[in-house]
Amino acid sequence: MENNVNEAKIDQHQPVADARPKALLEFNGEPLIVHLVRTLETIFAETVIVAAPGQELPSVRAQVVRDEVPYQGPVGGICYGLRAAVGEFAFVTSCDLPFLNRSVIQYLVSQLAEHDVVVPYWQERFQPLHAVYRKSVLPFLEAQLERGELRPVYLFDKVRTCKIGADKVRRFDPEGLSFLNMNTPEEYDAALKRWQESNPAGEPARNDTVQCTVELFGVARLLAKTQEVALSLPQGATLSDVYLALAQQLPVLANRLITKDGTLLSGYACNINGLDFVRTSTAKVASGDKIFILSADAGG
Repeated sequence: MENNVNEAKIDQHQPVADARPKALLEFNGEPLIVHLVRTLETIFAETVIVAAPGQELPSVRAQVVRDEVPYQGPVGGICYGLRAAVGEFAFVTSCDLPFLNRSVIQYLVSQLAEHDVVVPYWQERFQPLHAVYRKSVLPFLEAQLERGELRPVYLFDKVRTCKIGADKVRRFDPEGLSFLNMNTPEEYDAALKRWQESNPAGEPARNDTVQCTVELFGVARLLAKTQEVALSLPQGATLSDVYLALAQQLPVLANRLITKDGTLLSGYACNINGLDFVRTSTAKVASGDKIFILSADAGG
């Protein structure tokens, strides 16, 4: 199934870490919810925030939807977010996970092809508020709401669920910081300290990364079962970096389309911005570039 718009969904219903809602806590010089959206918009084309009726939110580049019925827990938040999603799936997270890891999220998305849910299993429990859900699971979630089953884990044995073990998570996030949340003022203070230690000069500006998209055609699209992938790469990135990041996000393309050294296998071609076919993997990539990968015989 092709996904023309990939979407992130943030569940904003969380207890407070002090007198303020978690979403409004200051993190890296801005409200935590803004910090999360800033990360997610480097991966997804659209972000949806699910909030309670009348809940205060700062100005943010995201679609905001409100609970239809209050106090329905995480299942309600996931359900309402998926209803608002434009694409065929959404990555779902809560508003109190400040250390979202792009590589982890992209890996989860890459495992969705044959599944309805992709969910990490960390510290002996599922992480349903850091998982990917297809919109096709909506009827199951709606039935759970009717039965008052407000825990997402009740869904997992009813649909095609891919459990991502801790060993796979550690490949991208050795400490599991992706799942570090903040339920007390002490945990909030500790998270701030950790962030400041790992980002002593503050988070890099968004223009310190290269944001590009890759569109797949022909065999590549059939293998990946998706049409377009958004990538966030370091400054100075080359096509080789694009290919390696693509193979990481879509492992099915490794060795069948992309070599372990970061080049295209014979029979495939790359075009940048619909203008030039580029045959060297050392060519630099700029923010906003649109990269097309297609069979060489289709590309001329």
